[in-house]
Amino acid sequence: MRTLDQMKYDDDVWRAFSKGKHWGISTLIDLHECNDRSISNKKMIETFAVQFCDLIKMKRFGPPQVVYFGQDEKLSGYSLMQLIETSCITGHFAVGNKCRAYIDVFSCSRYRPYVAADFCREFFGANKFNVRVSLRK
Repeated sequence: MRTLDQMKYDDDVWRAFSKGKHWGISTLIDLHECNDRSISNKKMIETFAVQFCDLIKMKRFGPPQVVYFGQDEKLSGYSLMQLIETSCITGHFAVGNKCRAYIDVFSCSRYRPYVAADFCREFFGANKFNVRVSLRK
């Protein structure tokens, strides 16, 4: 469920996006203290990508690519790449680094960045999160 604050912030982003000559919206979502089972499960990350694209109304271009890699235990984990018709969604899920996830969304189509961030927080069970939004020219 969207809160009034989320809708207000998202509306502010949309107004600024519509006023300027911006190419797209970029959102950086940092999730801390996630549920380790959710960020270390390839199928859950794939499910997240599909549901996330549905939520922000982005058409997926092919299936999500989810790959596990990294030699340093603190940094290793799954990485996600989901191409969308208007750009991409990426993520890295670091189980060994205090169960963190870093999700980036870039699209030249409008979406609600704060609603998107809250969905990520809830999906991965994060206790803390940060969101940064920028309009790209």
